[in-house]
Amino acid sequence: MQSDAQWAFLGPLVEACRPKAKTPPLDLRRTLSAILWRHQNGAKWRAIPQVLGPWWRAAQIFIR
Repeated sequence: MQSDAQWAFLGPLVEACRPKAKTPPLDLRRTLSAILWRHQNGAKWRAIPQVLGPWWRAAQIFIR
């Protein structure tokens, strides 16, 4: 997961470029951590650890 300092930098950038939906994504910080974990490890989406949330949510947000 990102540190608080990293998220303080990334959070506003992500928020500025994400589409404004009716319902904001749940726990965007955790989902972004899952996406970064997957790419750092070269793993498949389903290999994302449970502590980073559902794999399908990270995949869906990444695709969007």
